[in-house]
Amino acid sequence: MKPPKLFPMFLKLSARPCLVVGAGTIAESKIASLLEAGARVLVVAPEATAQVRSWTASDNIEWHPRPFEPADLKGMFLVIAATSSTELHERIYREATHRGVLCNIVDVPPLCDFYYPSVVQRGALQIAISTAGKSPALAQRLRKQLEEQFGPEFEEWLAQLGEVRDKLQSSKLDPEERKRLLHEDASEEAFEAFRRNRRQSKCSD
Repeated sequence: MKPPKLFPMFLKLSARPCLVVGAGTIAESKIASLLEAGARVLVVAPEATAQVRSWTASDNIEWHPRPFEPADLKGMFLVIAATSSTELHERIYREATHRGVLCNIVDVPPLCDFYYPSVVQRGALQIAISTAGKSPALAQRLRKQLEEQFGPEFEEWLAQLGEVRDKLQSSKLDPEERKRLLHEDASEEAFEAFRRNRRQSKCSD
């Protein structure tokens, strides 16, 4: 059976309600990524790691120390489940599908509406790699290759490009000329010039 075609996108989760079922080590990493994106996180699990308890104590998340209930999905944008129960995972997926809530059952591709990609992050630059759950190991290998190709200097360069873009967007230039300048600033030649100036600046320091 041919796997469904995935739609690649980057979600804004700021202030969106997200549910995590489970509070072990694996769930902890998922909670951390949701918090980093600014989501409002509700965790449901009878037990929790020290880190999850710490987040709760500092009001970063809300933790209900009990088993999952279908009502926990009410008003949620997405749910991530990471427990040791296959039966519970299947139940969560059914309930989430019924309610129109995006669902990710960790390490169970057939019970996922979305996957966690391997990500290369350089400031505002994000390069996401997905194998649709076929081979996370390959995605991780490709991520390492891209991390070498896109070094830390890309964060600084992209910040500079953003400042230039803001100035050009507020100028009275002809739209086509503005577009030409923006593409010129983002060219390989412009990056090499930036990198040379960056090296020279560090050497002079």
